[in-house]
Amino acid sequence: MLQVKFSEIEYKKQNFEDYEAQFKNLLASFEKADTLDVQKDAMRKINELSNEYSTNSSLVYIRHSIDTRDEFYEKEQNYLDEIGPKVQNLGMQYHEALTKSKFRKELIDTYGVQLFDKASLSSKVINDTIIQELQEENRLVTEYDKLIASASILFEGEERNLSGFSPFMQSTDRNMRKKATDTRWGWYASNKEKLDEIFDKLVKVRHTIALKLGYNSFTEVGYARMGRTDYGSNEVAGFRDSIHKNIVPLVLSLKERQRKRLGLDRLEYYDQSFMYNSGNPTPKGNPDWILENGKKMYNELSPETKEFFSFMTDHELMDLVNKKGKQSGGYCTFLPTYKAPFIFSNFNGTSHDIDVLTHEAGHAFQVYNSKDFEVSEYFWSTSESAEIHSMSMEFFTWQWMELFFKEDTNKYKFEHLAGSLNFLPYGTAVDEFQHVIYSNPEMTPDERNKTWREIEKKYLPFRNYDGIEYLDNGGFWQQQAHIFASPFYYIDYVLAQVCAFQFWVRMQSDFNDAWKDYVILCKAGGSKPFLELVKLANLKSPFEESTIKNTIDIITDWLNKQDDSNY
Repeated sequence: MLQVKFSEIEYKKQNFEDYEAQFKNLLASFEKADTLDVQKDAMRKINELSNEYSTNSSLVYIRHSIDTRDEFYEKEQNYLDEIGPKVQNLGMQYHEALTKSKFRKELIDTYGVQLFDKASLSSKVINDTIIQELQEENRLVTEYDKLIASASILFEGEERNLSGFSPFMQSTDRNMRKKATDTRWGWYASNKEKLDEIFDKLVKVRHTIALKLGYNSFTEVGYARMGRTDYGSNEVAGFRDSIHKNIVPLVLSLKERQRKRLGLDRLEYYDQSFMYNSGNPTPKGNPDWILENGKKMYNELSPETKEFFSFMTDHELMDLVNKKGKQSGGYCTFLPTYKAPFIFSNFNGTSHDIDVLTHEAGHAFQVYNSKDFEVSEYFWSTSESAEIHSMSMEFFTWQWMELFFKEDTNKYKFEHLAGSLNFLPYGTAVDEFQHVIYSNPEMTPDERNKTWREIEKKYLPFRNYDGIEYLDNGGFWQQQAHIFASPFYYIDYVLAQVCAFQFWVRMQSDFNDAWKDYVILCKAGGSKPFLELVKLANLKSPFEESTIKNTIDIITDWLNKQDDSNY
């Protein structure tokens, strides 16, 4: 366990040649083992070596993303982008040996079959013929992150990055909302050519990877990378259809309710994130105040969260505030050698500060509870399961929202629940877009943008972009980092949101019972595939249309009982 503060953790550069030599020696010991105990000991040592590499990689990623201008960590990130695929290829060799172990049955009895199902996917996503392509893919993703972080725009007398525009885009002054929205998207428009170039190269290098691995398109590689063992693209296509059928009409009605609440003839593109004429709910204090109230919240929620959040704050395992040079977005990562999660975000004075705190705390709480698994493959679940942890945590903390929002608590809860519904069609649109893109890798950038606009109109028909050419021509998707960095990830948020909604429904009648199952889910980590984890938590599969309909009906009824016209 970690004994020092995060800033005091020493980074140790990993020389690849040394790592490779150690790994191959341990792998040889694993393969030559003539007893189960000897093989398990080799597994333990391989995990320790891998965990050390992962820890140092995470340190670089965190420190680079906190300040992308730091030259030392920029060089280290570039180095890791280069050696990462080689390290991954060594991992594949280990997984291949694992699946062929003469003690396979005994190892399954000890660690479970999920370890072997995960291992069998390794050869589907990497071999030594695609190392250069993977290095180029890493380089391009880092280039995108750095470009987004480099934005420095003079607005209202101050240089601001892209995250800094959110408060102005939610201003009660409609002219200010338009000005801020236009300025922010103006930066994307001025960088459109570079963004198109980066993504075009990413699509092409990923298609090359797929062909070299023996697939017709990158879609199959993307699904294997996501660790999906119990469903495929057909199930996801059916799920998208269910969202289109059941959720898009509901979101249209919520948008009409928003329009009436605001007293507007039409919701313009710069009105979409503005919810109430009295102003959107905002935290009533600064980041330090938010953190103090967060500690009170988690102290009261449960003994498990009290221990977890005290560990996070005592060791300064969070970097939460937006600042110049900082990478956009939010994430949670893990330092396995120290059994320590780390939370990264960009507080900007909006309600999203609380959403991202509870969301990323959900991820961190899960990995904190599964940190003691013997095999590192079980520290994290696959991402659709992981997002259940994060999205559900947003709801489990509702009882404490008054700490942050005071008199605006009811306003926040309505916005949060309605906003979670509003997200579903967008997340689904992103997924459909990626399926089309990777099925047609020779599309031009303009054809891709046109495709996005067509899909956007299908799932988000309330969006209009009169007066802003960049968006009307289909540029909105370029702000979504997942499309660049984590292909086919985004539908996982939608699947998980349907599961988190089920937890919300359950906690209305029996909070303690719902929380008990949530903790069980977190402790299971990645030891089971998605649908088995859903069942373990006493939830129903989101692939069943009845699950979506029944859950959404209850949420809609709650929303309809709220008098949001007075907010």
